[in-house]
Amino acid sequence: MKAIMELPAVDAAIFRAEILPAGQPVVMRGLLRDWPAVRAGRASATDMAAYLRGMDVGALAETMYGPPAIGGHFFYREDLLGLNFERRPARIADTLEQLLAARADPAPPAIYLGSAPLQQAFPEFLRQNILPPLLDAEVVPRIWIGNRVIVQTHFDISDNVAGVIHGRRRFTLFPPEQLPNMYVGPLDFTLAGQPVSLVKLDNPDLGKYPRFSGALAEARSADLEPGDAIYIPYMWWHHVESRDSFNVLVNYWWNDARPWTGSPLEALVHSILSVRDLSPEKRALWAKVFQHYVFEASEEKLAHLTPRQRGILGESSPRLAAFIKDWLARALGRR
Repeated sequence: MKAIMELPAVDAAIFRAEILPAGQPVVMRGLLRDWPAVRAGRASATDMAAYLRGMDVGALAETMYGPPAIGGHFFYREDLLGLNFERRPARIADTLEQLLAARADPAPPAIYLGSAPLQQAFPEFLRQNILPPLLDAEVVPRIWIGNRVIVQTHFDISDNVAGVIHGRRRFTLFPPEQLPNMYVGPLDFTLAGQPVSLVKLDNPDLGKYPRFSGALAEARSADLEPGDAIYIPYMWWHHVESRDSFNVLVNYWWNDARPWTGSPLEALVHSILSVRDLSPEKRALWAKVFQHYVFEASEEKLAHLTPRQRGILGESSPRLAAFIKDWLARALGRR
């Protein structure tokens, strides 16, 4: 497996001028080494938990719990109709105590507090630990706390900088072009929001999923220590393994799409409904229509219409987005 490219000293200029335009994952060694949180956790998990408890404001966070039998791997049941874990809100302070207690258990349950916004969970943490100015936009940072768990291979509709605060994590990434080789599970019933690969990376069944060997040939991996960070580009598949009995990570998701435009995944689902089951000849025609209006959209193709005449084809804005959503809701309501 290839190694993810590493850079030891990344500043805002390098990130914006070199890393972002390249669209490739990068490990940024030591990016967060001077964070108070990283320094606080260097001694032990107990010290890390004490640092977090000292900032706890009593917030609840969605937490995943799995029995010891799953080996920390949150996944589907065998029939893909259920999950091998449960998800429920819990007080963060209680979760910290559970994680510390579970360290003494030779077969601990899997516990993972995920995606808690820092300004709600630990506002003082947010004030003390500030990401170097890599990003232009204001981004809501989130915290992830758990034990030895595996986050199944998935993609996000966003760019991502993830920084390891305590514990070690192994990241394995696959380019978006590997979609045909990933054997994606259900789009509407997922583990945590985004579609996931059904192939277990630690023991891939290449008899059942033979094309996954092509994905493995393009895979990249890296082990991150406390203070290290990784840039995961938009829609890159990533598999994350927490490798210690107590792990803390902070991440920053951002998307340059306009906030009123909606989700491309929802557009995909609607296309599955309306286009997928047409005859091959008609699908080919609609592929050209999508190419014209969506994937190769340009001002030149609309030059025969004045701005007032363009309607749905007009320049994107919150007002036009509201009109399109209303138009779609009325059209779908008639079906």
